[in-house]
Amino acid sequence: MKSTRSRSRSKSSRNRNQQGGNVVNRVFDSSGPEGKVRGTPQQVIEKYNQLARDAQLSNDRVAAENFQQHAEHYLRLLSEAQREQDQRREEQERQNRERQAERDRERAERQERESSQGGGDQRENDPSSVPQPEIQASGKEDEGDSGLVETPESKPKPKRAPRRKPKPKVDGEDGGGDQPEAAE
Repeated sequence: MKSTRSRSRSKSSRNRNQQGGNVVNRVFDSSGPEGKVRGTPQQVIEKYNQLARDAQLSNDRVAAENFQQHAEHYLRLLSEAQREQDQRREEQERQNRERQAERDRERAERQERESSQGGGDQRENDPSSVPQPEIQASGKEDEGDSGLVETPESKPKPKRAPRRKPKPKVDGEDGGGDQPEAAE
């Protein structure tokens, strides 16, 4: 007699397989009249159809019908799984369209609010339409009077010291050989 524990385990595993998963790509072990057939539903269908053709050629109508029924079972599984996938895909597309429509509505509302806040005149919100201060050139370099903040770009560049020319080498002065002098 089987224990209730093993029975409940096998029931839960059967239910798990029926609830979901990707049936289209799942590998099945089918116990047919000629032994086990293993593969995805499409592969199992093709195998049973081939076995049915072979049985028909050998004039075994009972075996041919049996194989066709097995193939039909997996064909139903496959078509049901594909139908569910199509429904899920359509649902996701519908949700995506709804989200996009909501984003478009929010964008239109935001643009409408921005245009109504400006009093209908876009130039009031445009920074380029703000009057610019006039710059007065003064002859003196006193930065305290200008009121401007000193930036690195406004500072004059320091003058570089002129480059020194290398001393001409005198043969025998470096201690002999073709070795270059060490850097200072």
